[in-house]
This record gives sequence, structure tokens and C-alpha cells, in this order.
Amino acid sequence: MDVFYNPKGVGDVLIVPLEDGNRYEVKHDTIGDITRITDKNGEVIGYNIFQASKHLALESTGKITMTEELLNQLKKLFNKNNLADSLEFDLSPKFVVGYVKDKSPHENADKLSVCQVDVGDEMLQIVCGAPNIDTDQKVVVAKVGATMPSGLKIKPTELRGVPSNGMICSQKELGLPDAPKEKGIYVLEDTYETGEPFIF
Repeated sequence: MDVFYNPKGVGDVLIVPLEDGNRYEVKHDTIGDITRITDKNGEVIGYNIFQASKHLALESTGKITMTEELLNQLKKLFNKNNLADSLEFDLSPKFVVGYVKDKSPHENADKLSVCQVDVGDEMLQIVCGAPNIDTDQKVVVAKVGATMPSGLKIKPTELRGVPSNGMICSQKELGLPDAPKEKGIYVLEDTYETGEPFIF
């Protein structure tokens, strides 16, 4: 889970996005230095923490990965403001090394493959359109809940009627420098461990 802190561009505000929402339909309520953002149904879609540097130990700027330590600081701040919102977020890494155990043709699309990918703690079925996908590869998997550098949020989906849970990434999709122009997923060296977080 990523949060955002840009003191030069935005000010001393930690932005904690939880869900996408229509910005014309959101409501805000402010409790101390915490602004809670809700959608038209009253579901919380995010928080803005003002005077963030006063309340939280933020050691970097830009996109920041939420840690247990930062989450505990947020919980203390919420308690101090008598705000009883649940802050039970999934902090497991969303970009991990996957191992393609099986690949079969998609029954309704010539250029798609249905892959069974081991990500360490579970097996994910992911539909992939890359021409170079194959079994016995180590690949970068964006799990459900990941936010791509483009802003795309990975959600469970169906591609031509087949469920897909996650995305096998190319270097370009990961925003890596000098990414090849030709289409294809990023095949990792065998030295990577299945299930380990992929840091980029």
C-alpha cells in the first residue's frame, strides 16, 4: 500500500488513498489535522493528514510504502483525535516475483494465455497477452491491490470470460529505465526467489 508526501508541491500533507472515487461526488469531514474523504455512499476512500511532519516520522518524499511503523503512528494520531475508523490495511507487498507453473491457450482468444503463477503464498490465475510468456519463467507480478506507475489499479477481472487475478508485468509497465520497445513481459534471472517483493 502506497501513500504520498510531497511537501514542496502540495504542502505538509500525507495523502492516504484507499479507493478510487469521483472527485465531484466526494465529501470531506475534518477532525483535528485529519480530513476523511468519503464517496456518495459514505464509504471512506482516503485520508489527508495535515501538518504531517508534526505527527509522523516521514523520512522520504513522493511515493512512500506504508509500513507497520507508519501505520502505528497513524493509529495513535486517530486515537488522539477520538477517530474510531478501522485502519486494518493489507500491507503485504503488491509487486512480487512469480513463477509460471503452467500456461495454456485461452479458449476465446488466440493471443492470450491462461497462466498459473506461484507467488509464494498462493497460486494466481493470470491471463497474459505477452508473446514471450512461457512456463518455468520467473516474472514480476502485480497483485490485486497494486497501483501501477501509470496510475492503473490492479483489480480482479475477466478477460474474454476467463478470471484473471493480477498482472504479469513488462519493464515498460513498471516504468523501468531503458525498457525494451518490443512487447513482452520482463523475464527475471533465476536467482530471484519466488514470492519475494520486487523493488523498483
